[in-house]
Amino acid sequence: MARYNQYNKLMAFCFSLALAATAAAAEPASRVVTTVRPDAKTGRLVRSTTIVSHPTASKEVTPKTIKASATGAEINVGEIVERAAKAHAVDPLLVHSVIRAESNYNPTAVSPKGAEGLMQLIPATARRFGALNSFDVEENITAGVKYLKYLQEMFKDDRLALAAYNAGEGAVQKYGNVPPYKETVQYVDRVGKSYGEARKRQQPETAAVIAPIPQQPQPEPLRHLEVTTDSEGRMVLRTR
Repeated sequence: MARYNQYNKLMAFCFSLALAATAAAAEPASRVVTTVRPDAKTGRLVRSTTIVSHPTASKEVTPKTIKASATGAEINVGEIVERAAKAHAVDPLLVHSVIRAESNYNPTAVSPKGAEGLMQLIPATARRFGALNSFDVEENITAGVKYLKYLQEMFKDDRLALAAYNAGEGAVQKYGNVPPYKETVQYVDRVGKSYGEARKRQQPETAAVIAPIPQQPQPEPLRHLEVTTDSEGRMVLRTR
């Protein structure tokens, strides 16, 4: 009996381990980012490492405001995205999808490769498109949108533009397609799904309009026909 109980416990443990592995595999992709914040007492920059998870598209909620990294003041990120996207003819829904995948709206995020801010700009790229401070929300978004527009015009394909945003322009030019890098393939897929879901949510529900069936003209009802003869013997027909 003791051996049987031990066997059952072993099987239960293996089964639980298999379930945990399956659940882990089903989790959405995450990335490790470093957050930089000024210390409240000394004013020195303090780095802390966090894991940014990417929620499924059906549960994504775009924040209206976020807190500034330096002052903690509320910043209307939606207005900044709308303004930059309109100025450079980029769909704001695509910009939000990129921000969500890059930093999940963390304005102080720093990647292991040194990409900074909401749209995770490499310092050289940030300067190239006019951002002097990548942790400034408006500068970061404006430069990121400019870069995204530049890539769209270069590759004439949103998928390739997203691939270049993640892996670099040279990698896309080398392969002539989305580079076969696991991270880049997952990135393009994740942003694409988020963008597609956002567009579906934005479209108003249209009710089916059923045209009324035209009414057919109704024939006149048959009238009663009366046949008589006048004084001269002629037949007279009357209806009533």
